[in-house]
Amino acid sequence: MKESLKFSDALNIYSQIESGKNTYFYYSLTKLSKILDFNINNLPYSIRILVENVVSHSSNYDRLTLINMIKNIINFYINNDENVEIPFYPTRIIMQDFTGVPAVVDLAAMRDGIMQLGGNPEDINPIIKSDLIIDHSVQVDHYGTIKAYEYNIKKEFERNYERYKFLKWGSKAFNNLSIVPPSSGIIHQINLENLAQIVNIKIQEDQKVLLYDAIVGTDSHTTMINGLGVLGWGVGGIEAEAAMLGIPINIELPEVIGFKLNGKLNNGINATDLALTITKILRDKNVVGKFVEFFGEGIEYLSLPDRATISNMCPEYGATIAFFPVDSKTIDYMKTTGREIYKIELIENYLRTQKLFRENSKENINYNDYISLDLNDVKTSLAGPRKPHEYHRLDEVKKNFEDELEFYTKDKTIQKDLGIKINLDGEEATIKNGSVVIAAITSCTNTSNPYVLIAAGLLAKKAVELGLRKKPYVKTSFTPGSKVVQKYIENSGLLPYLEALGFHIVGFGCATCIGNSGPLNPKISRVIRENNLYTVSVLSGNRNFEGRIHPDVRGNYLASPPLVVAYSIVGNIDTDLSSEPIGIDPNGNHIYLKDIWPDDKEVYEIIDNVVNEKLFREVYKNIFTGNKNWENIDISADKFYNWQPTSTYIKRPPFFDNITMDTKDHFEIRNARVLALFGDTITTDHISPAGNIPKDSPAGKWLIDNGVVLEKFNTYGSRRGNHEVMVRGTFANTRIKNLLLNGKEGGNTIHFPSGKEMTIFEAAELYKKENTPLIIIAGKEYGSGSSRDWAAKGTFLLGVKAVIAKSFERIHRSNLIGMGVLPLQFEQDKGIKELNLKGDEIFNIDSISKPRQKIKIEVIDSKTYKKIRDFFVTARIDTQSELEYYYNGGILQYALRKIFKKNN
Repeated sequence: MKESLKFSDALNIYSQIESGKNTYFYYSLTKLSKILDFNINNLPYSIRILVENVVSHSSNYDRLTLINMIKNIINFYINNDENVEIPFYPTRIIMQDFTGVPAVVDLAAMRDGIMQLGGNPEDINPIIKSDLIIDHSVQVDHYGTIKAYEYNIKKEFERNYERYKFLKWGSKAFNNLSIVPPSSGIIHQINLENLAQIVNIKIQEDQKVLLYDAIVGTDSHTTMINGLGVLGWGVGGIEAEAAMLGIPINIELPEVIGFKLNGKLNNGINATDLALTITKILRDKNVVGKFVEFFGEGIEYLSLPDRATISNMCPEYGATIAFFPVDSKTIDYMKTTGREIYKIELIENYLRTQKLFRENSKENINYNDYISLDLNDVKTSLAGPRKPHEYHRLDEVKKNFEDELEFYTKDKTIQKDLGIKINLDGEEATIKNGSVVIAAITSCTNTSNPYVLIAAGLLAKKAVELGLRKKPYVKTSFTPGSKVVQKYIENSGLLPYLEALGFHIVGFGCATCIGNSGPLNPKISRVIRENNLYTVSVLSGNRNFEGRIHPDVRGNYLASPPLVVAYSIVGNIDTDLSSEPIGIDPNGNHIYLKDIWPDDKEVYEIIDNVVNEKLFREVYKNIFTGNKNWENIDISADKFYNWQPTSTYIKRPPFFDNITMDTKDHFEIRNARVLALFGDTITTDHISPAGNIPKDSPAGKWLIDNGVVLEKFNTYGSRRGNHEVMVRGTFANTRIKNLLLNGKEGGNTIHFPSGKEMTIFEAAELYKKENTPLIIIAGKEYGSGSSRDWAAKGTFLLGVKAVIAKSFERIHRSNLIGMGVLPLQFEQDKGIKELNLKGDEIFNIDSISKPRQKIKIEVIDSKTYKKIRDFFVTARIDTQSELEYYYNGGILQYALRKIFKKNN
């Protein structure tokens, strides 16, 4: 046996399997279980995959280390022993362009950085397969017309030509980096329908070795692929870049929560309703950082797209993964989506052999905890107005909004019964609190699911045939997650009915859900702003955080596509659609939602006729080719990127400037000031720049100073390759509330000791001139939401050395460490209020020398310079590897030094 397989040969677990005319090798888990004397059937499926992942990289460890590592995993789950850290080696990296552009920018800058160290730029290359799907840049500028798609795509390429040229260069300059061009669909759906193979074939020592598909992605909703049985989750772009360069992702073994599904969904209840229900249950359960694995007879009644819808919402309940083991439904889906038959047969044979194929619902698996749900109990539901786990049954939504409005009208900032008449293209309408001004069928969660889209089309058909139309002030849009959707909606004959209600296809990709909703009609915006109206959006997405969807829209409700269509017709959120009319037909008859809600049977009849293997093969045969706009982009063959000083899109980041091989192992933070003081649930949407760039913001002023006219500002997301724009937009969200300003909304702060109010960016610049280190202090759930690496990068570039919070969301905590920012957690029952922190004090923070160290913080009165008190926090650097990243100033600096050392 080859040297790299020495351990496997010694334990006799390296095995082979025949499929077709080929011989494949694999690391046998059944042999391993016999040698180490454990019952593999007792392990959760997701943990079996982790074991295989460790064993398949046996050449990186000596025999004893590897045996102990595996025993530690087994003992944690079977014998409840102590938790341990293990390395995770992704077999693939998947990115979208908002996070992918800065990743490729960093890789290009690392080539410059290794040159500074005297190394070879060719050493900076992804060593594992990396796919980047350009899907986050399309905006809904044009809508409500058949020409909307053509117009929006044209605008997309005009705005993003430089970014797209840079990405196309990257696909040629770097090995193992493939680009899916714009207007193809969304990252998660393309991954689900085409890229993910469940089992990868790796050439190792001239042998074909089978490895379970284990991925990480730079989008938090990478978990959608768990619905296909692929093990994968979202990480920060920073961590993903390091993984691309061969640095394993070290994780603490997670608790695995077994979620049992019983029964069957009732007629008319769909996967969105189920996903929102599960999100509420698991957020209440507090599964942050844990694996959730579904089992039970109810799984058998869920289609694979249903499972993917649930898995997609995983970040909203805070788990690391939401895993559905591979079973016969998975194999059927692989066939329907056009995967090659010989591969499907190989996958099933291999997984059955490895005990990775779910045979039945009656298994004796050791989960750390259990939870259950009877699918019969799931009701039609929505979530909102600002959190994905603010669950409401349909009949509760009106009351929820009334309570919400009551809260905002207490201080008279909003007039409760105000209605403003407005003329829109000759049609008079009344806009009031609760008016739905955006109704969007988005790609984020649901367009991978034919059931909910066919249901939306059928509801539209019934509504149009009864003479119903959408309200004129509702901005409607439809952004499918792949072109397969367009084809089966067209083939079903339902697209014209959706278009009759304004739901024309406006683009392929993520749009409204990430704030690329485009402008509202100027008349509508003016009415909302002048009268401080509480308007809402209804979207079939997964995120509805404050300020995310549109700056003029205060509340956002998540709903299934058919409900999105329904709310566009009724036009306001304060109608009880379970009992009140949705509209009136031309004869004056009241029409109720139940009158137009489709039956399961008619939905499935259409699905059976229009969703087939031929569609998928036709769409995906040229997925990497792109349209003529993409083909016409000319690029150089240079291995170095030619940075343009005048560019406002792509700039070399300062992360590797003046890098040396020296590192520090002692970081005291002295005389630090508070840049901002926050309450609970400060999301990455609050921290990281997203959406439109206001002209009077620090970022807008920088663009104007650099010759960019307002109509060419584009979005923050499109400018993530430019640190000058991004740092100016960090903490600049219009809805963020800094307690230093008594909770006033907007990205401002107080500079100390001057006491002057200014933008957070201006204050940070002033503190830099004064050589003052900065800290952020916050409540619980800090950094929840999208896995935006710029939430950490911007924090670092502002000069923040540490963030002290009651709790951190998993990905953002990792991202902070990846940028050399220290995450510190208050002791239980301690926080801003309990410690009487005002934010005007001076802070001294002791250094860290080991993971999860208790660290003393000294609080100094800024007027008398006398100590007020000490308090202790826990350093949320959880592993030895994370400590090394911190000592290196960040994970990318660590990776760069390691690559240089290895090759020189």
